[in-house]
Amino acid sequence: VQLQASGGGLAQAGGSLRLSCAASGSIFSITYMGWYRQAPGKQRDLVAIISSGGSTSYADSVKGRFTISRDNAKNTMYLQMNSLKPEDTAVYYCAAGGEWHYWGQGTQVTVSS
Repeated sequence: VQLQASGGGLAQAGGSLRLSCAASGSIFSITYMGWYRQAPGKQRDLVAIISSGGSTSYADSVKGRFTISRDNAKNTMYLQMNSLKPEDTAVYYCAAGGEWHYWGQGTQVTVSS
């Protein structure tokens, strides 16, 4: 399975962006998928996870603002990001599979104040 992240760009604080992660193959059997982000000079941090059953978990910093979802029929995962803050600026990566075996190439999100 290959993952392709897209949807990043420039947004103003308080704005919204929607990231997509398209898989080259079926994601139906992939139990966990998630989004990570890495800001310049910082480690890569987990943002959100979604299970095949739809259970979700979020980092405290994005709870109530970001929503992760997946569409197995379209082999695509999403991250809806609302109420964006400058500290959300980072490269966002999608990942999937046991021990995060599969990774997308990353998409840049820049939030201006």
